[in-house]
Amino acid sequence: VQLQASGGGLVQPGNSLRLSCAAAGRAASTYTMGWFRQTPGKEREFVAAFRWSGSNTDYADAVKGRFTISRDNAKSTVYLQMNSLKPEDTAVYYCAATTKRLIISNMSNSRAYDSWGQGTQVTVSS
Repeated sequence: VQLQASGGGLVQPGNSLRLSCAAAGRAASTYTMGWFRQTPGKEREFVAAFRWSGSNTDYADAVKGRFTISRDNAKSTVYLQMNSLKPEDTAVYYCAATTKRLIISNMSNSRAYDSWGQGTQVTVSS
């Protein structure tokens, strides 16, 4: 599956931003999709993920209560609504997908995903 991420930008602390990830190709067979983020010199870290069927979602502790992952099945698009943004949320955000049926505990494992979008920069600064 091919993934195209968009929606990044520069925002002030406390504001909101919504990222989008459009899936093309074998989108119908995609089972688990997630968002990860990375800053220079650090490993890519998990942000949020969900499975197309069912309602299983998972969030990193750092974003719980502020970020929401959602989907539009008709558009094969996944969204990441980010509210109450903080400077430490600054990173390049990547969407990821896998056709594997991941167990919930493995949804935060970046190595479990086999398709990645190109990344979109999010900068939170006053």
